[in-house]
Amino acid sequence: MIEKKHPFGIAAEAIVYPILLLMVMWVVFLAELTTDLPIISLGVKPHAWSQWYGLIFMPLIHDNTDFGHILNNSFPVFVLLAALIYYYREVALQVFTLVWFMSGLTIWLFAAPTGGYHIGMSGVIYGLFGFLFISGFFRNYRPLQVISLGVALFYGSMIWGIFPQETKVSWEGHFAGFLTGCVLAIIYRKLGPVRPKYTYEIEKELGIEPPDFEGIWNEQQALALEKQLAELAQKQQQALHIVYHYKGQADTIPRVIPPDENES
Repeated sequence: MIEKKHPFGIAAEAIVYPILLLMVMWVVFLAELTTDLPIISLGVKPHAWSQWYGLIFMPLIHDNTDFGHILNNSFPVFVLLAALIYYYREVALQVFTLVWFMSGLTIWLFAAPTGGYHIGMSGVIYGLFGFLFISGFFRNYRPLQVISLGVALFYGSMIWGIFPQETKVSWEGHFAGFLTGCVLAIIYRKLGPVRPKYTYEIEKELGIEPPDFEGIWNEQQALALEKQLAELAQKQQQALHIVYHYKGQADTIPRVIPPDENES
């Protein structure tokens, strides 16, 4: 028997919050398209103290000359954030917040100061990917392992994004996000949903372990078999009786009498 407590979050939250994030992303993108505001300058500029606010706004800003940038980020962030909220509701807010800021901070500290701005949701996506992938294998719980495997199958090719490829692509952001997610998976390995325990496991922990019915049955079968073997051996010993009738000193004739015949 297994506990019926549902270990996961609420499905509505797993849908609503990612949609709200997408709405904010697209509102900012439309503002970039329709206004002359220097929104791109809100991104992260490595080693620039004056650009500290980029840690907050960087994931919301995308290249307004390339629709593919925001389109390619929209679906993955929706799916991965929904999975995080639903399957790891207990730690979802902490993980998402830390991935958001730590990916930007890592870029700001360690990326090469080329004078350009790092923008986009990619760092957060890689952080969520790293967390879900690693965390699923830390837990001995099949649904979470399936999610982890699904993330690896659908987004496994993302791993190449943490290496330098195109000059226009911020591989530092991808690497920072992925590293942050992996570290958080290790830090939060004891938090979040765990495999529901069976009744016998709970009783064992409480010291009320139930009788070993299988062991008792095996013992009874062994005793019954031992009894049958003893009875069979006894019957074999009593199979024949040899009786000698003495008619004379030199005339002895043995006769075999079956065990069922009355001896005279």
